[in-house]
Amino acid sequence: MKKTFKPNFLWGGAIAANQCEGAWNVDGRGASVADAMTAGTKDIPRRITLELDPDAYYPNHEAIDFYHRYKEDIALFAEMGFKSLRLSISWSRIYPNGDELVPNEKGLQFYEDLFKELRKYNIEPIVTLWHNETPLALAKNYKGWASREVVNFFESYSRTVFERYKGLVKYWITFNEINSLIRPLGNWNHGAIIHEGTEYFIDQVDEPNMRYQALHNQLVASAKAVKIAHEVSKDYKVGCMICYITTYPATCNPKDILLAQKEDKIRNLFCSDVQVFGEYPYYIKNYFEENNISFEIFDGDEQILKEGTVDYYTFSYYMSVCIGTDNSREKVDGNIMGGLKNPYLAASEWDWQIDPEGLRWTLINVYDRYHIPILISENGLGAFDKVEKDGSIHDNYRIDYIAKHIKEMKNAVAEGVDLFGYTPWGCIDLVSVSTGEMDKRYGFIYVDKDNDGNGTLERSRKDSFYWYKKVIETNGEEL
Repeated sequence: MKKTFKPNFLWGGAIAANQCEGAWNVDGRGASVADAMTAGTKDIPRRITLELDPDAYYPNHEAIDFYHRYKEDIALFAEMGFKSLRLSISWSRIYPNGDELVPNEKGLQFYEDLFKELRKYNIEPIVTLWHNETPLALAKNYKGWASREVVNFFESYSRTVFERYKGLVKYWITFNEINSLIRPLGNWNHGAIIHEGTEYFIDQVDEPNMRYQALHNQLVASAKAVKIAHEVSKDYKVGCMICYITTYPATCNPKDILLAQKEDKIRNLFCSDVQVFGEYPYYIKNYFEENNISFEIFDGDEQILKEGTVDYYTFSYYMSVCIGTDNSREKVDGNIMGGLKNPYLAASEWDWQIDPEGLRWTLINVYDRYHIPILISENGLGAFDKVEKDGSIHDNYRIDYIAKHIKEMKNAVAEGVDLFGYTPWGCIDLVSVSTGEMDKRYGFIYVDKDNDGNGTLERSRKDSFYWYKKVIETNGEEL
């Protein structure tokens, strides 16, 4: 079978409001949990501050100022030939505190203008309702997603945007990397939960029962949003989004194989099983019992989950890890979840293991399980980029990374996987979630800004910009 993508394949890129928009207190927008995180680096952790520290730098407050420069940036995306752009709506730009009865019209108008600008260039918006960006007031006043009231607020927000953008948006995603709440690191930016004693993002005080209550509430909120979307427009397609950290057994020891299988289910499959099949899977109930996890499932929740299953599946893929019983083996970290080092793989400058074949394995594994269309909503290489004296940026390492992953996408498509789009992460440089730095760059477009907030914000094309343009022009034939 010829390894080729569909003629209408949605080539594009991905960004998130909290990491690119800036304008954090402009035109009626309220603060989000992302605005309460100070800058950090690979070696210095970000702090969480419920009240702003006048001596600290908060990189998300300005980010790359996409709010004021989106027309310029969209024109660059169009120059590359984008067919789609995955982006998110800032909830606190629509409802500043999250619990208002009336939305902020200036926020609604901003996204209407943004979607119309994309449509002008025939770029399909793929819109995430929630991307690490709960209004800060909901964290302060309601304990974030651990509170059932927040589900109701999200339901109101979802209905507002579904109704406002009917005819402008077709593809929606409910929650970004919803499975991140299975780890303590997810408390703050995913659950809007902060416990006394938490200071650093990477070292949070954790109460597992509260965290899983928050996750359950998000799964219910996702199902409610899907149901509302289908009521508002028969044309709406709504997907889930999973942080997929592919897991291999560290050895052929049967104990390692069983442990890797169990870890894959808990990490990667549990949340999408709920969102695709509409019920909690058998294995998670045993996991909850083994780990003394309990939370409240309200009357009607099980029916809501059944009625709000998604139309398609999306996931982020950056790396794979090994899982095994020998804890003396060298460990690696990654996107939310780490594991054991794989001696057969190279790694990025941030020690994320590079595994293109793992993407192929993941696509096949996901499609085998769910049999619904798939979109790769994030993939890419965070790296230091050097600007030459003539202004050029030679990022062959990024080209090599993405080319190898696209090759494996083609292999998966040849095997019959229904893959309909690819939106590599950070198509323009933006603020890193984990470290808050700019130096961890993913983009095809360079933004002149450093880790301390200095720079002109001028945009410039990297070598990968021209390469990706050719990839899109040839529908993935020229890599």
